[in-house]
Amino acid sequence: MTQKWMPPIYWEGEAVAILDQRILPQREKVICCTTPEQVIKAIKTMAVRGAPAIGVAGALALALGARSMRMGDAREFTRKFSLLCNKVKEARPTGANLAWAVERIYSVVVENPRASVKELQNLIKVQADAILTEDVAVCREIGRWGSEVVPKGARILTYCNAGALATADYGTAVGVIRSAYEKDPTVQVYSCETRPFLQGARLTSFELMRAGIPVTLICDNAVGSLMSQGKIDMAVVGADRIAANGDTANKIGTYMVAVLARTHDIPFYIAAPRSTIDPTLPDGSGIPIEQRDPAEVTHLCGRRIAPDGVIAINPAFDVTPNKYITGIITEVGVLRKPFGKAIRKALEE
Repeated sequence: MTQKWMPPIYWEGEAVAILDQRILPQREKVICCTTPEQVIKAIKTMAVRGAPAIGVAGALALALGARSMRMGDAREFTRKFSLLCNKVKEARPTGANLAWAVERIYSVVVENPRASVKELQNLIKVQADAILTEDVAVCREIGRWGSEVVPKGARILTYCNAGALATADYGTAVGVIRSAYEKDPTVQVYSCETRPFLQGARLTSFELMRAGIPVTLICDNAVGSLMSQGKIDMAVVGADRIAANGDTANKIGTYMVAVLARTHDIPFYIAAPRSTIDPTLPDGSGIPIEQRDPAEVTHLCGRRIAPDGVIAINPAFDVTPNKYITGIITEVGVLRKPFGKAIRKALEE
């Protein structure tokens, strides 16, 4: 049964409200951030996560920071605001949306060199609000386009969380699923648990159940077995950064899913807004891969599950080469191969 959904990030008066994703689904707790540093901490600690949501959070952090800068000289404001932009941009390196949002906000300052500090503060707030609002509309368009490639009665595999929690609302990959389910209630979903942070187990299954969409949770290492049994009709995942040729960075383990999908002749789709595309990178080899705390691997829910002293590595993302990708679902349509040409055209629209 569908239940009322709490937005993952929104304005609560003068504060940025963030639904703490680290403790879902057991509890729903909102963090109220009154300073940009608090938002940056929420991004770094994954209280807010998902490339589009991180971009929105970065934009709102800059609006908070701009408002708190008390000086009359616009040049001094610009200098300090530029430093804040760099801090926000560095909060998490892999996702393209954060840098995109920061650059879009900072362009307001660059394009208004004669504006007063108060005028710049107002313009920054307006731009941040626009990024927040547009994200919801973009995700709905992604869902609309994506639903057209979902076969009737499809059994859809998704990986990690690319839902409302990973955006300002509605979701990218989960947005495709939601839109498809509205047309065809026989659609079913398999959600991978997504080690080590368990976004699929904790968040995607939580979202889909709330939306009333049939979902079955599986271990990550069950994907190949289900595909070999003919139980998966298509896969759709989100993205954190897409290179100019279509190579895509997403949560670690996505590459494995894509290779298995190709092996079993199953369509594998990426769902992401154009803000996730980084046209400055010719291919995926240049995508920075965030390395997170090994304790996320050696511990589960705060408890150690591995021997003391064992060496662990924890890359947060991997890169799926474009040859394994069937299509990239964006707000302006489904991009097909050759991706380089399709991406250039999409970015011009």
